[in-house]
Amino acid sequence: MFDTMTLTKAVAGVCGALLVFLFGNWAAESLYHGGGAHGDEHAQAYVIEVEGADHGGEEVAVEEGPDFAEVFASADAAAGEGLWRNCRSCHALEEGQHGTGPSLYGVVGRPIDAIDGFAYSGALLEVGETWTPENLNAFLADPKGAAPGTKMNFRGLPKIEDRANLIAYLSTIGG
Repeated sequence: MFDTMTLTKAVAGVCGALLVFLFGNWAAESLYHGGGAHGDEHAQAYVIEVEGADHGGEEVAVEEGPDFAEVFASADAAAGEGLWRNCRSCHALEEGQHGTGPSLYGVVGRPIDAIDGFAYSGALLEVGETWTPENLNAFLADPKGAAPGTKMNFRGLPKIEDRANLIAYLSTIGG
């Protein structure tokens, strides 16, 4: 039933399959390898331009967006109320009611780190002394960049119009 020839055929089949897979790997690697010549395995096939990157000493004009003061002057508080949904999972608008983050009742114009009983991270002192619309704009654009070490895990609002509308809405609450 089970003789030496059967065992030899089984081992030969496994070894043959392994050789086929190794050959396939070698062929695919030689066809699809992204490295350059002469052993440079990290050669880049194309370059993606990044704003603010070094361009070999060349000055590259970066187009600035609109000034925040101009955008804030025409901000729509009603549109900001719709943006509030991004904030309400961690913040409350009622005075003295805190969530993961502090209450935002009267936040515009309030001193930073000013709510007693809330455990701030201490990183907000990098932003300024008062939550002015400009300070809120900088913080809401990139919380981790404006206050490194902040406990706020929000990635930020990229559009300046959205930030202005949200700040306009928050300025109508309290204070």
